[in-house]
Amino acid sequence: MTADIAIILAGALAGGFVSGLTGFGTAMAALALWLHVLPAAVAAPVVVICSVAGQLLSLPSIWHAIDVKRLLPFVIGGLFGIPLGTWLLTWVALATLKFWAGLLIATYCGVMLFGQFKPRVASGGNAADAAVGFAGGVLGGLAGLSGVLPTLWASVRGWGKDERRAVFQGFNLSILGASLMVYAATGLLTPDVGRAVVLALPGTLVGSLLGQKVYRILDDHRFDRVVLAILAAAGLVLMASSWTSGH
Repeated sequence: MTADIAIILAGALAGGFVSGLTGFGTAMAALALWLHVLPAAVAAPVVVICSVAGQLLSLPSIWHAIDVKRLLPFVIGGLFGIPLGTWLLTWVALATLKFWAGLLIATYCGVMLFGQFKPRVASGGNAADAAVGFAGGVLGGLAGLSGVLPTLWASVRGWGKDERRAVFQGFNLSILGASLMVYAATGLLTPDVGRAVVLALPGTLVGSLLGQKVYRILDDHRFDRVVLAILAAAGLVLMASSWTSGH
């Protein structure tokens, strides 16, 4: 039992740190540990609750960079995309989706990290942003990958560190908030979830504060490298999980 508590605390600290540093990634960092000691039906709501809490804690640090007109197309598109992604769950082989999505993410981020390919996209306006948000919502409904495409898209828009983080943190917070309401409405916020949250939340908040401290000392280039490295690792984890889940 003591070992289980330690694992929950370690996952919470790791998830909070990554979220405080980048504005996303709680699930990627925490679930790798939590799924060893928590059932998936408990771990998923706990991740959402801790993600929302950690992002709310770090929100004041990037509040000045939030542009509602820039963020709104992503959020509206994402909210429309989630129901479609959920519906597609009955038609798409999840393991196959995880493998190919992981391969594309890891390849793209690897090229961006180690190559000279630095794309910049200035065209498309709100319509392109909404389309990316919609695609992110679809992936969120399908496999909990809502933040990947908006995060990558923000990196090629040419925005500064705070502007990029404001977009994908604002997007993730909106989608996670909607997911939390769905969990509450469908009875998934059980007493077991509550007990796990009591254990995990303090570590999440401490980790988020530590991550914010590191974020403040990163320049645009280093922040971009950190985001790409975390996404590349997430892509590799997705590929690995696709094999274990039956690819």
